[in-house]
Amino acid sequence: MAPRPLLQVVIGSTRPQRVGGAIAAWFYEVATAHQGFEVELVDLATVDLPLFDEPQQPMRRQYVHEHTKRWSATVERADAFVFVIPEYNHSMNAATKNAIDFLHHEWRYKPFGLVSYGGASRGLRAAQALKPTLAALKMALAGDVAISLAATPVTDGVFEGDEHLARSANGVLDELARLAPLYAQLRT
Repeated sequence: MAPRPLLQVVIGSTRPQRVGGAIAAWFYEVATAHQGFEVELVDLATVDLPLFDEPQQPMRRQYVHEHTKRWSATVERADAFVFVIPEYNHSMNAATKNAIDFLHHEWRYKPFGLVSYGGASRGLRAAQALKPTLAALKMALAGDVAISLAATPVTDGVFEGDEHLARSANGVLDELARLAPLYAQLRT
């Protein structure tokens, strides 16, 4: 039997007291139960990238910094991604955009899903801001999950998504499972 594709669940927020880790842990559990992927959590807080500092454009893949080489190897091994992102000032957060901007080829022809969260907007403006960036990298959107923290809060560091959110997450995972093998052929 062929190995399952690797799905990386990327925690986009790096700030102290964030709720993104709890939401990503919930999605990780849903993805593991789905059984369509090997699932790996990637926390941008521990990746710890500085503000983009490579002297060459990422398209050249001439990385000089060890942090970039490690980040490149992490992203390269994935077949699909789910970005767990907050909404900051009606847009995506800087750490997520910075992590994406460090690389180019490593993202190409890989499907992605978005799990956005926020207040009344449920992080939808962050998701909308991120989609064109990822589309420009030839990534394919598999869907999104939008979480209202007012309706479904993180309590004592734990997020328990309701049945509606679980259905939405599984829909994204089903689409990622359909797209991942197709896009893997494009990468070869």
